[in-house]
Amino acid sequence: MQAEELILSLNEARPILIAGATASGKSALAIKIAKKLGGVIINADAMQVYEGWKILTARPTKQDQRNVSHLLYGHVDNKEAYSVGDWLRQVTPLLDGNHRPIIVGGTGLYFRALTEGLANIPKIPEEYKKKSSELIQNGKMLDMVADFDEATRSKIDLQNPVRVARAWEVLQATGKSIVSWQADTPPPILNINKCDAILMHSSTHWLNERIKIRFEAMLDNGVLEEITENSQSWDPQLQSSQAIGATQLIEYNLGRISIEKATELAVIASRQYAKRQKTWFRKRMENWRTIIAEDI
Repeated sequence: MQAEELILSLNEARPILIAGATASGKSALAIKIAKKLGGVIINADAMQVYEGWKILTARPTKQDQRNVSHLLYGHVDNKEAYSVGDWLRQVTPLLDGNHRPIIVGGTGLYFRALTEGLANIPKIPEEYKKKSSELIQNGKMLDMVADFDEATRSKIDLQNPVRVARAWEVLQATGKSIVSWQADTPPPILNINKCDAILMHSSTHWLNERIKIRFEAMLDNGVLEEITENSQSWDPQLQSSQAIGATQLIEYNLGRISIEKATELAVIASRQYAKRQKTWFRKRMENWRTIIAEDI
């Protein structure tokens, strides 16, 4: 299906949700839709919220943002933590009906919170976050997973240290599993059945090539200068430091590896992340309208 055909098939009034793996062309499609149908593009990517990462996270360019209204991009300092709850609280007032929302990104948990509701988990004390970070850094993630019940193990991505840490922190701080908290979830802000929900699917080969080409373009467009600008405040414990490619390029910036090696490792990390995204979307977004990214 070509972009024009897809756009013509969209409901004139419904909110539009666009999810997909990194480098699958989500932002480009959102801009095409906004130009044709109107609306405001709202970010649903956990790394594109950070002010310091313009190039590394492939944020929409200044020209894109001049052409179409974009919200919730680059508004969070790199030193700050930013949760799903933070995003949901900020996106809610933007759904006031004055402008059609076109919500686009690759963070599945944002879409899940938006269309399924978000559990009212109490704020986790810093001591638990510090302890979980220490355990992850010391290679004790399997020990953390061992504390989970079977329901938690089956619900979260056990290969993702951020998800494991969050589930462990909730369990330790509240004495109740994250899955139990999620069972008591308030109604969602958006009803998925009243949205045009689009999931972009692509072949592994096509996406892998796109990832490689995009990272090479980042190098041409000044990502190394961006890394240098952020190196003084770099802290691997920060949430913003989880941006794909950041660790590898910092290693190059410090003279520990070559740019060729940094590029190779960053591309591999991005491909692995895309694979995890696709798996998550396939399991959790069965009722979304799937389109082939190669055709758009």
